Amino acid sequence: MAEILQVSKSGYYDWLGRGVSLREQENQIIYHDVLEIFLASRMSAGSRRIAKCLSQMYGYPINRKRIARMMRENGLIAKGRKKYIVTTESKDSVNIFPNLLKRDFTAQTRNQKMVSDTTYIYTEEGWLYLAAIMDLYGRKIVGMAISEKNDQNLVIAALEDAKNRIGKKHLEGCILHSDRGSTYASNAYIEKMHAYKMIGSMSRTGNCWDNAPIESFWGRMKVEWLNTCYKTKEEAISDVYEYIWAYYNRIRLHSTNGYETPEAYYYKEAIA
Repeated sequence: MAEILQVSKSGYYDWLGRGVSLREQENQIIYHDVLEIFLASRMSAGSRRIAKCLSQMYGYPINRKRIARMMRENGLIAKGRKKYIVTTESKDSVNIFPNLLKRDFTAQTRNQKMVSDTTYIYTEEGWLYLAAIMDLYGRKIVGMAISEKNDQNLVIAALEDAKNRIGKKHLEGCILHSDRGSTYASNAYIEKMHAYKMIGSMSRTGNCWDNAPIESFWGRMKVEWLNTCYKTKEEAISDVYEYIWAYYNRIRLHSTNGYETPEAYYYKEAIA
């Protein structure tokens, strides 16, 4: 074959050993997040909006033309917004809260401000949905839940996990911020918040920057830790638990905390 193609054998084996380039590996990671944002928007997000969300998640600019090319090559065509607005918006719900944070993501003490969001993880066995709650004091994850369904039970389970980990009394009076998705605006979720005496806050419509800290967390988790595709859901769940509870909270140094871990920063005032 080498003789027919007029290349040396050594050159052929050198080419085999090169594997996938760093650029191609990066494209695979980015495309996974492009697909996630696209599906989360009910196929309404275009390349410009997706590129801006990715830039916020990664902390560096993502070229819109690069995203447009990925979407075009993979047949991701944004649909008209009017067709999907009813399924993606909860603006008519009585459970919509004002944006109390207003992008002020600082906190003077733990259990003062928390943010919550959901994300998607792809496996060959199907999609998994992950909800998490982050305390803005130290950027520590205080609750999470994983499910095969992205419904109100998922976000309620994450809230209950936070209650079990830090105690119900520590949730009282805490602002809990989220987007306006139907799961967060559901009666069952709002009732659970009221039972824990928490104060609701929600992002403005279609504005991912209003919930930037946890959006950034999703980006870090996927770039630093998760595979682009898992064979089984069990493997994905194991990786998520290891990243959040073993690595991110306890080992990973966070620049916002002056390069202390979320766990160490979270308990600073108790030690001081």
